[in-house]
Amino acid sequence: MARILEVRDLVTKFYTVDGVAHAVNGVSFDLDEGETLAIVGESGSGKSVTVMSILGLIASPPGKVESGTARFTCGGQTTDLLKLSPRELRDVRGGQIGFVFQDPISSLNPLIKIGEQISESIVKHTGASRDAARQRTIQLLTNVGIPDPELRYDAYPFQFSGGMRQRVMIAIAIACAPQIIIADEPTTALDVTVQAQVVDLFKRLRKELDTAVIWITHDLGVVAGLAHRVLIMYGGRVAEVGPLDEVYDTPAHPYTIGLLGALPRLDADDDRRLVGIEGAAPDLMAPLAHCPFAPRCPHAFEPCWEAIPELRQVGLGHFTACYYDLAKGGPHAA
Repeated sequence: MARILEVRDLVTKFYTVDGVAHAVNGVSFDLDEGETLAIVGESGSGKSVTVMSILGLIASPPGKVESGTARFTCGGQTTDLLKLSPRELRDVRGGQIGFVFQDPISSLNPLIKIGEQISESIVKHTGASRDAARQRTIQLLTNVGIPDPELRYDAYPFQFSGGMRQRVMIAIAIACAPQIIIADEPTTALDVTVQAQVVDLFKRLRKELDTAVIWITHDLGVVAGLAHRVLIMYGGRVAEVGPLDEVYDTPAHPYTIGLLGALPRLDADDDRRLVGIEGAAPDLMAPLAHCPFAPRCPHAFEPCWEAIPELRQVGLGHFTACYYDLAKGGPHAA
């Protein structure tokens, strides 16, 4: 598969009255055509800031993308998204890259009808007439599973349930047939039944549109069966990245094991207790000189406190930023 997005050494900081928050610290990842990449980590790990940085959605001030590249390939042309002007980025967002925000109620304008909010994107990015945009919008509402789409076209956001509003956000994201859809924790505010429906909808749309997806979540269980690869973030850095099945079956970072241990299992004994990760996330107001997970890690030893570990390969396409070899129960070979 062809490479569609290549992010290298992304650094984003927030300059606040309390100091500088080092939110994203040298993050790199790739995305291929038709692939679904899940970016996973607890709150504050830098997941959302990473993708918002490459799309120019970081408010400045206080945020600033300090360095890095985000090479996006579309129509045979490769562009560094971090070098585009705000106007050029607005043409990319919604047109070539769709975005599904976490909270649809705050993302949709409460004073504008649902249909008009979807049609607006179609008119802007494709130049379609209002009538053509209306017909396209009604088809999109049908595609994302909203009943009575012609009637719902003239409804307002408050007349939709949370799950239906999220379907509208998905319709906006796919309206112009983008090459990439970024979904920022799209199921967080939904109950488990609606979560499953939204995940199934993404699976179907990904196949029908043959689009690449970046799915941001704190829940490893949500992306099982959805993602091709998973990238684990911690402290604004990549802790582990690899094929989803391999990361699930043979996790190579203690933080990944902690996330997996916190998942309820249907195939486990009734008396099995969920395992929490003791301690708190690192303070990003000060740059770290050691492994960010060391204070919470049961395997931390001397090298972990001396330097930040670089990613090392532990399998086919599988990398981890850890000095400890979980497979053999000791330090990685030099």
